[in-house]
Order: sequence, then structure tokens, then C-alpha cells
Amino acid sequence: MVIQGDTLEQTARALLKQRGVEIKDIADLVMFLQEKYVPQLNIETCIENVEAVLTKREVHNTIITGIQLDILAEEGKLLQPLQQILSDDEGLYGIDEILALSIVNVYGSIGFTNYGYIDKVKPGILAELNSHDGKSVHTFLDDIVGAIAASAASRLAHSQPDKSRITQ
Repeated sequence: MVIQGDTLEQTARALLKQRGVEIKDIADLVMFLQEKYVPQLNIETCIENVEAVLTKREVHNTIITGIQLDILAEEGKLLQPLQQILSDDEGLYGIDEILALSIVNVYGSIGFTNYGYIDKVKPGILAELNSHDGKSVHTFLDDIVGAIAASAASRLAHSQPDKSRITQ
């Protein structure tokens, strides 16, 4: 049985919200990535592009999978050594980035460039998610949010090829 797309989307959006991520937070990241390249870019356009990315089944599946793993890590329900790796957000563990790249892959090479840059500098909500406060585990979520933003920025750039350039 294939789960209906609207059910997946509702679940993915609810999980983002439960984990403290709002659409505006992601749109702010899109603005960060593209404001130098798209004249008169506004937050509404950024939100529109984030919303479009959030309609994709690949994105829903990634959000649901990544957040579930973060929750299980918070609850201490994973086998060792994975439990410790995710709880610590170990730097040499790259599966979180690989999962996030499943989102970016939908939007072409500019998505990879945007994702690499935003993952490195971690502005806005990404800094909060990556704070390692000892209570929450966001090993997958910070990368997923960065990938959604990078994809939305890529979508925006592709819609205005005469006005946009690849970031960094």
C-alpha cells in the first residue's frame, strides 16, 4: 500500500513544527542564500519556494525518516554505538548529510552548492538546531532544514536565470 501524498505532507509539516521549525525560518535561509543574486527578493517569494519544495514526496520521506531517528536518539532507543553517534552529532558521521542530499538532488547542481555553503556557515535556525543543548537531538533535522532551504533557493534561481548566480 502506498501512503497518500497529502498524508505524508501533513505528517512532515507537523513534525517540522513540533521540532520548532517554521516555514518562515526556512524562508529566512533562502533569503540569506539568494538576496545578493535576486534583485528585490522578498520573504513572500522565499516562502513560496519553500512551500513548493515541501510538496515533494522525497522531501516528506526524508523529513519523516530523519526526525524519527532524532526522536529515537533523544529517547535513548537506538543501539550502540549509533545511539552515542547521533546523540553527540559526531562530525565523522555523514549519513545525516547523505539523507539531506536526497532532497537537494531533486533541484540540480546549484542545490548541492547552496547546501554545502549553508551547512558550513549554519545561519539562522540552523545555528539553533545545531546548538547541542543536551536536551534535543537534531542530528538529521539541521541538515534536512538546510537542504530544504538550499532546494528552495535553487528553485528560485532556476526560475530567474538572468538574475541569479550560484552562491559561493
